[in-house]
Formats: sequence, C-alpha cells, structure tokens
Amino acid sequence: MSIFAILATVLGAVVAMEFVAWGAHKYIMHGFGWNWHRDHHEPHDKVLEKNDLYGIVGAMMSISMFIVGSPMIMGNSFWEPGTWVGLGILLYGVIYTLIHDGLVHQRYFKYVPKRGYTKRLVQAHKLHHATIGKEGGVSFGFVFARDPAKLKAELKVQRETGQAVVRDSAGAV
Repeated sequence: MSIFAILATVLGAVVAMEFVAWGAHKYIMHGFGWNWHRDHHEPHDKVLEKNDLYGIVGAMMSISMFIVGSPMIMGNSFWEPGTWVGLGILLYGVIYTLIHDGLVHQRYFKYVPKRGYTKRLVQAHKLHHATIGKEGGVSFGFVFARDPAKLKAELKVQRETGQAVVRDSAGAV
C-alpha cells in the first residue's frame, strides 16, 4: 500500500470508529449491554467501572484487525489493510480515553475547559448524563459534539413526553 493509502485507511478507521462507538453506545450500552454501562451513569467512588470492559472489547477489535493484517500470523491469507484499520481503532481508543475518561470525567487530569470545542464536548457529554436510567438521552457520540442548546431542547421534549427521566441538576431542561 502507498503511504497515502495507509494514512487514508488509518484516518478512515478513526472516523468510522466514532460512528461505531455512537451506535454501540446508543443501542448496546443503553440497550442489552446496560448491565456493564449502568455504573458509568451512577455516582461511585471506585477506580474502575464495569463500563471499562467496553474498552477491552475495543482493544479486541483492534487486535483482531492487526492479526488479519499480519502475514506472520495469517500467512498468504493476510489482508494488509487490516494492520492499518487496527491502528486506526487503536488511535480512536487513545483519543476516546483522553477525551472521555480524561477530559470529560476527569479520571486522569483536572481541567475544565472554559471555551471552544472542548467546552462543547464536556457540555454535550454532561447532558448525556442528565438522564436517569437507560431510556432516552442525547449525545451518544464521544468525539463529535452537537450544540448543547439543541441537546437541551431534545432533553426537554424527552422529559415532557415521558421518554426519559431527566435529573433536576440538568438545569433548565
């Protein structure tokens, strides 16, 4: 593969992972996988959460692609782009860990952004956590954040229609 094709594959995998993560978050974590995800939405003083198991799932996806892309493991049936897709998934995992766990939930460092896109990211994810339980909710992505004013409006509708139970601390939702 050319360097351009490699970089495009890695970047494409990183971008694609945001969509995979959005779908997994909305339909798995807030669906049949809620048992693992629940503790992430509830106050606790533990260092680790069951929700962290989803990071292992992501790592398995990346490792699987590295295996598929390895001629040493797969022999002549290897698929070279697999290595670069695996690298993209790995990079997305690093970005996710720094932004979601580090910046938003402050598990690794204490920094509260005052402006710009990082502030928008934090606000959007805080609004995601404004619901009680797995029903309803907004902002299921991790890196692309929609306008917090629009998310608040969606939460207000969800509260009024009974689709979601919204915490009182969510402000004027």
